[in-house]
This record gives sequence, structure tokens and C-alpha cells, in this order.
Amino acid sequence: MNTETLRKERIDRGIKVRSEGLYALMSWRETAYLILPRFVLIAGFLALPILMPGMYWQRVISIVCIYAILALSFDFLAHYAGLVCLGGAFFIGTGGYIAGVLNAQFGVDPLFTIPLAALGGGVVCTLMILPCLPLKGVYFAIVTLMYPLFMARIIEAFDLFGGTDGILGIDSFPSAFVEQYGVVCLLLVFLFGLRRLVTTDTGLIFTAIMDNDQAVRASGINITFYKAMAVFIASAMGCMAGACLTHIYMWSGISQFALDFSILPIAATVIGGAGTLAGPVLGCLILVPVSELLRDFGTLRIVFYATLLVAFILFKSEGLMVFGQRKYEQIERWTQI
Repeated sequence: MNTETLRKERIDRGIKVRSEGLYALMSWRETAYLILPRFVLIAGFLALPILMPGMYWQRVISIVCIYAILALSFDFLAHYAGLVCLGGAFFIGTGGYIAGVLNAQFGVDPLFTIPLAALGGGVVCTLMILPCLPLKGVYFAIVTLMYPLFMARIIEAFDLFGGTDGILGIDSFPSAFVEQYGVVCLLLVFLFGLRRLVTTDTGLIFTAIMDNDQAVRASGINITFYKAMAVFIASAMGCMAGACLTHIYMWSGISQFALDFSILPIAATVIGGAGTLAGPVLGCLILVPVSELLRDFGTLRIVFYATLLVAFILFKSEGLMVFGQRKYEQIERWTQI
């Protein structure tokens, strides 16, 4: 190669024109450069149920998608709406119980219980969190953490919905294929849907409220309405994940309000990269299978989460996705001088 007539140039330099969202495609190589990360993500998730050895690990992939949807909702609320919500277990439990009641007591098919649980659970969760929307930062986080604990104790004390035994006799998905690809497709729809939403005018309002809510209020925008909208979107996602979990296990109980559903998505977001949306998905893809491998250690798994979180916060606080994205954008090629 004659380096006297060639020079190195970053591939994305010939693609980016004005902003991150505006491109000028120069060749099929540059088009492939843009499409490759998305293709790997979509193709990888669609291939996972086929590549996993046995039904057990195929079920683990379904659980990965459940946690990934929760992590997406947490990342969206925290880094695009400014609401650090620790109530992921509240969303899972609410959606799970609604789906369980509709199916076990009213005979509604799982095909309908899941969207109904998402909509109904989203409304219930939003109404219950609505009085807390004026709170900010750690105060909002602590209050939302109390909701799953409160709901679990209420159900146990008053023996509601089967009490500690939970709701039994819930129908499963028609087949393992529908279960696995159903949750995988839901995850991909939510991921790319949220990525599109945060770039719209509504998404810009969410970000503006997070940056300076008083300035947004002064411009005549109802910030409570937009905060409630963000909470509804995130809670509907979590409730849909909870409904899927109920039909996967064919049972709904107070363990769906366990703090694992609040803690693991946060850990996945820190490891994958906060504010990236795809980062929390990557974090769940790492944490959930490792958690299954460490199941024999019982509650000592929390020690692993804590150690991993401390290590990432100290040495790689940006997360894996931000690091990988930066390295990918630094790929160079030889061009003519």
C-alpha cells in the first residue's frame, strides 16, 4: 500500500454532516457501517432462543428480556425524564396480578391479558405515583421504592388474591416458540420505540423538564402532564413485562413485588451504560445468566452484584455501551489524499 497518497480517516467522518441524526450515505460500506450495530442486536436476539442449549436456558433468555424491559423503563425515566424510579417491582407485580386475575378468574386469553395488563397497570401505577411527581431526586426514588413493599404487605395482611399462595391455574403461552419470540419482539419494539420517542418533540420536552423544570413551566407547558406521561409509558412497559412473567410461570404472587425486580435493572443500567437505552439491555444480557449460574449460592449473589457495581463505578463508570460506541466510532480507513 502506498501510504504517500493515502491517509487515515475515521469512517464516520464521511457520513456525519450536521448532527448525530443526519447522514449523507456515500457508499455501501458506509451504509453497512451504520446498519451493522442494529443488525447485530436484532439478529443476535432473534437467534438466541435457537442457540440456547435446552429449555432451561431458553427460559433464561425470556427472563433476560423481562429484566431488560424493566431496565429500559428505568433508564428512560431516569435519564430522559429526570425521575429516578426504584419501583420496578411495583410495575411487575401490578401487571402480573392484573393478568393473573383476568386469566384465572375471568378466562381471558393470554393474548389479551398482556395488553390489558399493560394499559390497566399503567393507569393504576400512574395514578398511585401521581401525588409523588412534585418530588425530585432521592425523595422520589425512596417513595417509589416503598410501593412494592406496601403492596406486598397489604396483599399478605388482608389475604387478597390468594394471599401468600398467590393466584394459581394461570394459562401458559400456547407454545415455547410464542413465549420466547413474543418477549424478544416486545423488547426490540420497546427499545427502538423509545429511541425514536426521545428524539421527537415530546422527548425533547422530557429532557428539558429533567434539565430545568422551572424554565419549562415558565414557558407555559404543563410539566405534571408530561411527567405523568413518562411514568405511564415506563409503568405500562413494566406491567407488560410482569404479565408475560405471570404467563411464563403460570402463577402470580407477592414474590413479584420482590426487590430483585428493582435492584437488578439498576445494576444492569450501570454496567451497560446509563442514558443509552441499549446499554441496560446489554447489562441484563450479562447479569441474568450469571445470576442463574450463581443460583446455588443463594443470597450471596447480592455480594456479586455489589462487587460488580463498585468495580464498574470506580473503573468504568460510563458503562460498556458508551465505551464500545466510542471505540466503534473511532474505526479508521485509508482514503485518497
